[in-house]
Amino acid sequence: MNYFFKLNLISFYTIFYKEIKRIVRIWPQTILPSIITTFLYFIIFGNIIGNQISKIYDYTYIQYLVPGLIMMAIVNNSYTNVSSSFFSAKFQKHIEEILISPTNNSTIILGFIFAGVFRGLFIGFTVFILSLYFTNLQCKNTFLTIFVSILISILFSLAGFLNGIFAKKFDDISIIPTFIITPMIYLGGVFFPITFLPLLYKKLIYINPMFHMINVFRYCMLNILDVNIYISLIIIVLIIILLYNACLYFLNIGHGLKF
Repeated sequence: MNYFFKLNLISFYTIFYKEIKRIVRIWPQTILPSIITTFLYFIIFGNIIGNQISKIYDYTYIQYLVPGLIMMAIVNNSYTNVSSSFFSAKFQKHIEEILISPTNNSTIILGFIFAGVFRGLFIGFTVFILSLYFTNLQCKNTFLTIFVSILISILFSLAGFLNGIFAKKFDDISIIPTFIITPMIYLGGVFFPITFLPLLYKKLIYINPMFHMINVFRYCMLNILDVNIYISLIIIVLIIILLYNACLYFLNIGHGLKF
């Protein structure tokens, strides 16, 4: 048992280290675009449009915007990192070398997921630092913010891993972010409170998982709450458990690992 544990620990470290080196090596693709995009969001929505909007829950519009933009950066980077990296491993066929090794499939998943979490949290922290240039903002609950950031990053890293398993070509890894994740983010309350919405959409927004993530993350940073925080946390944890078991199942049966 001790030998098996050490073997998988080495495997985990190797996968994680390789992924971190990849993130750093191609930083113009992995790090820079999110920073530039967020900078533009702050200028356009924060400074230009935000000056035309009155305070929301005793915060300026740009302060209200910050948690949503941080979470959006965490979501996109966690998802993209794992989906593109795992699919590249399939495409270049070096994933087969990992699969035929004694490495446990759970270790393979965790290696990719932790790398996605690293990138997501790094970009999220960078966005927070960038936001301080535009507004004065203090995080109300630092520990809870970090904890929720990790949960959200794990969730979308797992979703990216699942996408990487099913993807058959490079175009497939952009379909989910473009047609599902981005609309859910934009309609989940990143740029507006639910008090701005008509009654019908107020009822519909509760079935959007992204709304619950934005809700709990904004509560962590600003103490603004639209839905009970425990409901949102339970939803996040349940989705993580579902996605992890789905990833493990499809990896165990070898689904989508051969072209």
